[in-house]
Amino acid sequence: MDFHFSEEQQLLRKTVRDFTDKEIMPYISEWDRNGKFDPTLLNKLAELGLMGVCIPEQYGGSGMDYNSLAIVCEELERGDTAFRTAVSVHTGLNSMTLLQWGNEQQKQKYLIPQAKGEKIGAFGLTEPGAGSDVAALQSTAVKQGDHYILNGQKTWISLCDIADHFIVFAYTKDRSEKHKGISAFIVERSWEGFSSKAIKGKHGIRSGNTGEIFFDHIKVPKENLLGKEGEGFKIAMSALDNGRFTVAAGAVGQIMACIEASVKYCHERETFGKEIGKHQLVQQMIAKMEAGYQMSKLLVYRAGELKNQGKRNTRETSLAKWQACDFANKAADDAVQIHGAYGYSDEYPVERFLRNSKAPVIYEGTREVHTIMQAEYVLGYREDKLLNQMLPAWEETK
Repeated sequence: MDFHFSEEQQLLRKTVRDFTDKEIMPYISEWDRNGKFDPTLLNKLAELGLMGVCIPEQYGGSGMDYNSLAIVCEELERGDTAFRTAVSVHTGLNSMTLLQWGNEQQKQKYLIPQAKGEKIGAFGLTEPGAGSDVAALQSTAVKQGDHYILNGQKTWISLCDIADHFIVFAYTKDRSEKHKGISAFIVERSWEGFSSKAIKGKHGIRSGNTGEIFFDHIKVPKENLLGKEGEGFKIAMSALDNGRFTVAAGAVGQIMACIEASVKYCHERETFGKEIGKHQLVQQMIAKMEAGYQMSKLLVYRAGELKNQGKRNTRETSLAKWQACDFANKAADDAVQIHGAYGYSDEYPVERFLRNSKAPVIYEGTREVHTIMQAEYVLGYREDKLLNQMLPAWEETK
């Protein structure tokens, strides 16, 4: 495959890189130290058209392709994982899901303002007792007349205190039906019975807003059912195909950040009368970072190209997410080692890279889940049974 970047994509990369250098890099150490997320940055991203980068123009987006979304995620995570996460959740998990599964009324009401960045979207699947085992979720939505009564809670929800709209999942049928009993809903923060609470003391991504959301007898209009009753699991899995893609792209950006920081330090620090970059074991770590960076890029853009063609890509996206996140975690570990004792201090950014790199290995499918998925594909135990119902975003703008 030829991953040639168009002039538009090269300009996009420069735009996001300049934004990151100006709006994130100078402040991120303080934000991370204080556990602060600055939501005004989302407004600035919206002004650049980056909150709906691959949403068709007819729905308020920029009408670019999936690999353009990857570029945005790479460059934002080069600054910090928190801001890539915000775009991943808002665009990948929420807005792209509305584009694929929402009816026209829902797109007009929710997707357009989200793509413009006027409203922020989030995603609620994980619960205290339901992570990889989606069927274990406890939230329920009982139909009463022209609405559903939603009860339950979600945890580890990015943008929990900031988002205006949430796509959430709950049982509408008996739990004995497992995955087939789950449905998806669009829920608004302003509705009575909704509340949220941030999680403090996180190991990494401290400048991100992450926490719990609660539903206490929320009346959800039947018009806010996303798709059909019982399609929630399919909707969630298709959303994760997009979310995992953005996580993988972000991991490429984190490897890039590790390389940049390590190369800079290698030229500044001397031991035994020469730059530490002259030592072979340091070179070995730099070489491994570069190899991980190049391999991760190929996996991500391969998945992106399949998405652009409207082809099923669960297998390829899973592999990209698994490998890129593992490479990023290893690159961050080596970056700290290269910096020695200074790598253990927040005087340099690499200790933050290491802390941040652990979460993507866990969320949106743990390393272990993706390992099993890949083995089952090779062994013939797993098939792509879900149909990809969405044309590439750029195709719909023609």
